[in-house]
Amino acid sequence: MLVSVLLAAATLRLCLLARVQPLCRNHTVRTGKVFHISQQIQGDQLYFSSTRAHLIKHPCKKNIALYLGRQIFFTRDNFKSSLLPLSIPASMKVGTPEVTSAHIADSVLLLVVNQKIYIYDYEANSWNASIGIEHPVSHVSGDNCCYSGHPFCVDISNSVFAYLHGDQISQTNVYFSDTQGYRFQKFAYERQARFGYSEHPLNSSFGLPFDYNGTLDILITPGQKGILIFWFEKSLLVSRNSGQLVYPVHVKEGPNTLYSSISEANITIHSVAANQYELAVLTQENNLYYCSLGILSSSLIKFAGQNLWSQEAALMFTDVGRVEILTPLPDSVFPAFDFQKCPVNIQAVLMDPQLQVDVCKAELLQGEFDNKMYTIDMNSKLELTALMIPRPGMSLVPLVMVSNPHSLGLQAIIYEDGYTYDGNTKHRLNISLRQQHHWGRADPNFTSSIKRPTGSTITLDIANKEISCVDLKPLTALISVGCDQEKKIVIQNEISACHKGILDPVGLQDNYSYVIEKEAYDPNFQGQKASEDLVVDYQYQKLGCPHLVYYNTPWKPVVELWREGKFQEVIKAEFVLLEVHGLFTYTYSLTAQTALCRAQPQNWTTIMENPGNKGPFAWNRENYVSCHDPDNDAPLRWPNVPYQILGGPTANKVIFDQRNGIYVFYVSIVDPYYSYCHLETTFSVYVYGAFPLSIIPATVTIIPLMVAMLLSVWLAYAVPKLLHTEKGLRFKGFWIHPCRRCRKACACFRGRCRVHQGSPAWS
Repeated sequence: MLVSVLLAAATLRLCLLARVQPLCRNHTVRTGKVFHISQQIQGDQLYFSSTRAHLIKHPCKKNIALYLGRQIFFTRDNFKSSLLPLSIPASMKVGTPEVTSAHIADSVLLLVVNQKIYIYDYEANSWNASIGIEHPVSHVSGDNCCYSGHPFCVDISNSVFAYLHGDQISQTNVYFSDTQGYRFQKFAYERQARFGYSEHPLNSSFGLPFDYNGTLDILITPGQKGILIFWFEKSLLVSRNSGQLVYPVHVKEGPNTLYSSISEANITIHSVAANQYELAVLTQENNLYYCSLGILSSSLIKFAGQNLWSQEAALMFTDVGRVEILTPLPDSVFPAFDFQKCPVNIQAVLMDPQLQVDVCKAELLQGEFDNKMYTIDMNSKLELTALMIPRPGMSLVPLVMVSNPHSLGLQAIIYEDGYTYDGNTKHRLNISLRQQHHWGRADPNFTSSIKRPTGSTITLDIANKEISCVDLKPLTALISVGCDQEKKIVIQNEISACHKGILDPVGLQDNYSYVIEKEAYDPNFQGQKASEDLVVDYQYQKLGCPHLVYYNTPWKPVVELWREGKFQEVIKAEFVLLEVHGLFTYTYSLTAQTALCRAQPQNWTTIMENPGNKGPFAWNRENYVSCHDPDNDAPLRWPNVPYQILGGPTANKVIFDQRNGIYVFYVSIVDPYYSYCHLETTFSVYVYGAFPLSIIPATVTIIPLMVAMLLSVWLAYAVPKLLHTEKGLRFKGFWIHPCRRCRKACACFRGRCRVHQGSPAWS
């Protein structure tokens, strides 16, 4: 009985301690004010138009942040030092220095000041005005990709949109920049008048409508998961699929009270902060709310009250499970502001018995793919694995989700994979990822266009995970469904001109050059003769020794695919060739008709004439249209033109004219279904075996030769018949007598020679 009383007393004491324990403890950051050296604000001091303070964190560079309030502060050390309010140089002539929106794009800060966009490069400490915007704008938005320097990731960070709040959607002007905001261009799409998504397949859907009763701010959570936060003072909504489905966030106050929305809970939002996994809300009622942004929806939990709110207070996440309430403090002596910080340890707060939060069921959720980026090229797949260990006696429900199911499909298998030292079961999860198009399980109207590169994140979480699993964050990776930068093409060169001794590799490396006759090339690639010969310096370091080709044999290069220095396969896809110096002394074995084209095929001339294609080597997977495609409606008007595409379904080959010499070819894979990469390279061949063309016209030699042959045939027939006639006997007799005299003379001469040879020597 005494023990029970003591335990009850101890429990009561712990509960009382928990209730009086403050949510966070304030401390003030004050630096650089030991010496009375006064810094002055240069230029026009900026201020934020809203009465509510906002705080923008750079998702990749954790120490970069922007505070928007009565004053604006930009920090590069996470507000660990006193700061002067941000100002813009007077030379920018902004007029009213009111800021309505801001965005951090990689290494630059974009501010909408007086309906125009200005750029602050904080690394170079320079200001610029954006160009290309012709109408007033009020907001700027974008995203940052933190995974790698992959072009797909860089494109996300460089993309910025600018627009004006309050306009009719059909009339508003939207601007887009792919240069971090330095240069904008008008962005328009067909469904803008009715408001919809711009890309297939979402452009056939408006998404489901949702209710709101005020002007919403939109917060894009980091990580490219498609999670959007819509909020204003009396509303908080979340979308986990880029706005297609939007739901109000429920509010939980105590173990038994659950409100369906912010307005029903009768609270007023002052500041909202989110990271990749969590959401926090500070209200004017001096309360802090918290929830997890897991795969499944969860409710905001109300933490114990404390005097946290002020008009200038703003929320930010400093790490997973770490929230900070930041308030600028003016100084009566110095122009630089100090900062009051109140850090909150979410995991510690959730241990409060009053919250009655269940203990986390999981001990471990681990995968090597977490926070990494992968690429799935056309016809490729990706295999990922993860390890999951529950607490003893607990069972877990893993859930794998992709943010863009229109592009990326998955299949997951879970199985037991042994035991830990303390007897817990280890569960292994194998995840297979492929393009949704290649799984063959989705309706074509659901999948993205297979020709267009896309992206998606994959997230592995535990469906029945408690909110107390703060440190057990979901596993996330970014998947680029696009070009694999490690791929390249190589032209097979088993027999080279150097191997056969026709060319000397030492000589090729010693500033070797050759001449292309003016009759054989066109610098404009139109098949017209040039006005002068061309001297070409051979680039041995790039081209190596030329491949050897006999001129009178139809030829097609063997194109190999390599990845990370390893051979993958011989490419069977369609590709095109073009001699880089304009040589046109070759053609193709097939015509449009013999290649069985349904439509008029493309060729280098039509590609170069297209004003949208830049440069002579612009034929690639993006502008190629197969003449065998049933959707190609170009009529077959010239069936006898050479068919200039190699590989694919035809046996087309190159046929060289009677000319020996070096050809340097550009090759490009144009099949849009082989790879998202622009697979291209240059290589050289040496054509041999062609006899030099005669300088005498062929008619001059062929006609006399034919006459001589016909005359010989006639004589062989006419002379024997003529000898049996009277004239023939007389002609024969005429020649007999001279021949006899010649024989006697020859015999006499031979006899004297014999006597001379047999006589003794005379002294």
